[in-house]
Amino acid sequence: MAGAPARGTGTRARPASIERSGRALGSALRLTLAFDGTGIVRGWSAHASTRLADAAWAEVVATFAEVDLAMSRFREDSELTALNRRAPGSVDRTSRMLARALAAADRAFRVTRGRFDPRVVAALERIGYVGVPQGNSPAAPRTATDRVLVRDGRHGPVALPVPVDLGGIGKGLALRWAAHRLAAVLEGRAAGFLLEAGGDIVVGGGAPDGGPWKVGIENQAGGSDPLAVLVIEGSGAVATSSTSQLRWPTSTGVAHHLIDPRTGEPGGEGLLAVTVAGPDPAWAEVWSKALFLEGTRGIADAARRRGLAAWWAGEDGRFEMTPAARVRTIWVAAEA
Repeated sequence: MAGAPARGTGTRARPASIERSGRALGSALRLTLAFDGTGIVRGWSAHASTRLADAAWAEVVATFAEVDLAMSRFREDSELTALNRRAPGSVDRTSRMLARALAAADRAFRVTRGRFDPRVVAALERIGYVGVPQGNSPAAPRTATDRVLVRDGRHGPVALPVPVDLGGIGKGLALRWAAHRLAAVLEGRAAGFLLEAGGDIVVGGGAPDGGPWKVGIENQAGGSDPLAVLVIEGSGAVATSSTSQLRWPTSTGVAHHLIDPRTGEPGGEGLLAVTVAGPDPAWAEVWSKALFLEGTRGIADAARRRGLAAWWAGEDGRFEMTPAARVRTIWVAAEA
């Protein structure tokens, strides 16, 4: 996405883009800041751009570190681990971040009618996707009428009837909150930004070339060329759920981490990957997972009924998209 730096303007040249990268939440993390690339800017310098990029990156790193400490199922010292280990139904106060995450997961559970369900700790541990021990992890009730959490008032203590895993929404929330903090740091001093965490993306403003950001949909079956390229105008997000990274052999075959809460087993029959674009990274992540669990038989109807911009690749090599996705797509490999 990043463009080439401006040339021939000396130390006061503002580069077209600056990139920072690292790792967080078990994924690669990358920030690209876009500038207008016009060269000389009064009161501005390449050094000022670097300082701005460093300040923006520090906010991103801090946000993801806070999310990890609050929500990780893979840390002994995380808030979520401590809450999960309490007796079912016991009430405790949490940080504002964890409370917001649990409330978001509860809402996602209800809006998707149980397709997105974080109460899958027992199933994940049973099939081998184990973090640190989360204590007693009974199977979640398989209905869409229960709640993920019980809360005493809007800002009061919370209780978890069943231990939860926030891996299905945590990265999206981290991107959402980091984007808010980026906007506050940048204050219009950059043309735009793109923040990517493990293939999930949130953007604001324009790209280094002055146009919208262009995002490729990776071919999960292999190959360096994308399956399609979509554009994000202004601000928005893209999230992908796939089994290409998190899958492992078991005594009965191959398992992956996308659990169908109705069966307690890996779901998404016939699918390799689902990508969803929308205004918010957390909801894009939620819908990519909920749609994945529809499998090839149900995904088209489910996505179109919701009006979602969704793209999906099947194990049979087919690549399909909704009408809402088609209007965002500027290139498709199968049509090139």
